[in-house]
Amino acid sequence: MVEFKFVVSDPKTGRAYNVDVSGGAAGSIVGKRIGDEIDAGSLGLAGYKIKITGASDRTGTTAKQSLPGAGRRKLLLAGGVGFHPSMDGERRRKTIRANEITPDFVQINAQVTTYGEKPLGELFPKVEGEKKEKVPTARAGKR
Repeated sequence: MVEFKFVVSDPKTGRAYNVDVSGGAAGSIVGKRIGDEIDAGSLGLAGYKIKITGASDRTGTTAKQSLPGAGRRKLLLAGGVGFHPSMDGERRRKTIRANEITPDFVQINAQVTTYGEKPLGELFPKVEGEKKEKVPTARAGKR
């Protein structure tokens, strides 16, 4: 059975919400590509449309939008998704996933493009233990 963890980000508020998807809803995502816009009604977000912005598999290997097809490939990278060089001109051969969503993926990142009637804050209740917004405090002295 296919299971995904969707991380849906809201560009208006800057918050991200986790949605666990399994069964038929997850099966309908298989075959889509990074950059595709899909209806989020099957995820429990009625009226919302989301754009798939990224994904990673069970080993943490990220998917690259510009790499067509499915599966893993070893590419020589100089920067971007999957590799951030520490020195100028550094290149490294890294394993990257292609842009097609397969059952091997664990996490799929998405961004809201069209909003529904209810705001996301109402659809996702606050989880106990969630970080509270930090209030700036005055410090006395330097450390």
